[in-house]
Amino acid sequence: MSAHENEVFVPIGNAPRDYAWGRVDGVAGVLGTAGTGGPEAELWLGAHPGSPARTVAGEPWATLLDWERESGSRLPFLLKILVSGGPLSLQAHPTPAQAEAGFADENLRGVPLTAAHRNYKDPYAKPELIVALEDGFEALCGFRTVAEILADVDALAARAGSDSLTPWRAELSAPDGLRAGFTWLLAGGAGVDLAVAALVAAASGDDRFELVIRLAEAYPGDPGIAVALMLRHVTLAAGESLWLPAGNIHAYLRGAGVELMGPSDNVLRGGLTPKHVDTAELERVLTFTASVDDHLVPVAVAEHVRSYRPCIHESGADVPFELLAVTGDAVVALPGPSIAITTDGSFALAADAGAAAGLPRGASVFVTRAGDVRVTGSGRLWIATAG
Repeated sequence: MSAHENEVFVPIGNAPRDYAWGRVDGVAGVLGTAGTGGPEAELWLGAHPGSPARTVAGEPWATLLDWERESGSRLPFLLKILVSGGPLSLQAHPTPAQAEAGFADENLRGVPLTAAHRNYKDPYAKPELIVALEDGFEALCGFRTVAEILADVDALAARAGSDSLTPWRAELSAPDGLRAGFTWLLAGGAGVDLAVAALVAAASGDDRFELVIRLAEAYPGDPGIAVALMLRHVTLAAGESLWLPAGNIHAYLRGAGVELMGPSDNVLRGGLTPKHVDTAELERVLTFTASVDDHLVPVAVAEHVRSYRPCIHESGADVPFELLAVTGDAVVALPGPSIAITTDGSFALAADAGAAAGLPRGASVFVTRAGDVRVTGSGRLWIATAG
């Protein structure tokens, strides 16, 4: 029996990830904490072995990964604060079955877990949602219709003064145009290089295609510049959210958000990156249908509490997490171990038997078990919990 079995609230923290696309002091700016002076892209709060959340000295476990090992439980989510100063890679994530099969296959073939060309780092899916923490959060999310894409390609072709976009247009006009147009771009070659160059040149000076120029400046010549024209460009206001299930192609472009996902690191990239792109595997996991609306609308579940609860099937039973946004005094029923972080204002949490924790801006806590938690305060408190 653990000496800490009655512990309810365990303070946690972590160091921000310094990916190049992060904003300088980005996480610190969101949380009101001291910055590192360098790019701060993500703060991970979970048990993922890539960067497990750490507890303070004297607490039950050194990290939440240790909690998983000691308790025999698995935290079914990873909570992140994400701050992007520039575009992330185009990417998609596998279904549970695809992740399990891909992980087993790469193990069987002896691909090292640390290999740069490895696709599957674990046997788990990585569905995710993101909620904007500030106005103007930009993302690419899901395919547009072929008709919408062709309208823009034709407009750019008229400005280009060459037929360099004709081969791509022909692929897009095929019976399975989304797949054909995407596959042609990622195959690369001289024709693709010419098409991308023509696209960028024609977009110059036209505000409608500002994103094309922005991506070309960040990743010159990358086929992902053209792929971006096939995708929906979404701008979120603070509190608005996107749901990105398996098979959805997406890329965050800039802004700050709170992100909740499956505890996995399985990413199939499709451009706008110097990292490995496995075109065949990406095509296998992608859903080549036009996206109607990927917004996730929160639902009020109590006074001062809204739930961002994604689902793939109508029951929602296949998504093991939800994100609660708390803005004032409330009682929240948590179904299992949870993680809470304050991004604005200040809160206090209380549970049975006198357990309590203060959560000023920037503080986070691991709630070790299910039960009612009384919240007092005001601002923005985010609670990731099992769905």
